[in-house]
Amino acid sequence: MSNKKLILICLAILVGGILVTTLIFSTEPEAQQEGATIETAILVDVVIAEKGTFAPTIVATGTVQPVEDVVLSPLVPGQIIRRDPAFTPGGFVKKGEVLLQIDPADYQNTLELRKSELLQSETTLATEMGRQQIAEQDLQLINNDSLFGDNPLSDNETQLVLRKPQLNAVKATIEAARASVNQAQLNLERTTIRAPFDAHILSQNVTVGSQVAQGDNLGRIVGTDSYWVTATVPISRLQWLKFPESNSERGSLVYIENSSAWTKGAHREGYLDRQIGALDAQTRLARVLVRVEDPLATSKELKSAPKLMIGTFVEVNIEADSIPNVVRMDRNLVRSNQTAWVMKDGLLEIRELDIILTDNEYAYVRSGLEQGEKVVVTNLSTVTNGIELRTGGKEASQEEND
Repeated sequence: MSNKKLILICLAILVGGILVTTLIFSTEPEAQQEGATIETAILVDVVIAEKGTFAPTIVATGTVQPVEDVVLSPLVPGQIIRRDPAFTPGGFVKKGEVLLQIDPADYQNTLELRKSELLQSETTLATEMGRQQIAEQDLQLINNDSLFGDNPLSDNETQLVLRKPQLNAVKATIEAARASVNQAQLNLERTTIRAPFDAHILSQNVTVGSQVAQGDNLGRIVGTDSYWVTATVPISRLQWLKFPESNSERGSLVYIENSSAWTKGAHREGYLDRQIGALDAQTRLARVLVRVEDPLATSKELKSAPKLMIGTFVEVNIEADSIPNVVRMDRNLVRSNQTAWVMKDGLLEIRELDIILTDNEYAYVRSGLEQGEKVVVTNLSTVTNGIELRTGGKEASQEEND
């Protein structure tokens, strides 16, 4: 084949390719613009805002501590001759129950001695009263022998004749003897050490035969009627908490949980008892006391309830006062700068919120949201006022029909 024919064949192929390409592009269908707005709207999930009266729950942590905590100490020295079997670590005793008995023999002897001294003083008083009568008769004779019938003695001399100083001295001795008897009786009573209240024994440091002195540590007991939970809360939230103004009132209801030790859902109820008038030195938070009745669950009503243990950390859920006329929304839906994303008429609105209070779950909005408005739940990468939004499901179909 000659070169001329080869060139002609190549040119023919090239021209044919150009014609085919031109035909393809000239017959390509054009893109339609109908429905472009719906196609580009961002698909989001929304929740409906609800307005009403709600009671926030303020969550805090606290430490369990006893309301009544006593280290037993003897007021008189002596030897322990009896110890109640219940006076052991972990034991329980009732108010007035005898815990320890110090040997009372010496104190009984001292009491009898003081009683005898009192009796002697009373005998001396009787003798002195007889002398008083004789002294009055002597004074009468002196007055009768006087030339003018008047008392020739001065007031001081009259007092001496009537033995007034001696009588006062005897009376003083009797008072001192009575005081000694009372003190001896008191010391004898103090040899018996009783429980000052219904108590749980935490420690026991003496037993039968121990020699104790005044002020020694005999053991530690705590009251079982109630415990305190010391919790810390921000100062700004105190205004929503109710504290009792008298002993007959109760403060805000409190639910106490211990997720590390109790089963799921187990809790104890308490109530705000008082506010400590000083901030925590480290956290600078306000300290409040929560009172829990029957912390060891000894009653039939609390038989299956968990028991509180002194020194443990617990979670405290305080029911705050109700807040009227607010919108409650999930706190995770509060965006930066205290704003919320609202879908209105298919468009995004960035709303500034006036939040009264935020607890662990919710934010309570005074203004910025109204009843029935749609709050956007979906996180968006592009956030601008006026961008188009759409929702899925029935709500989306209704919007398209509109």
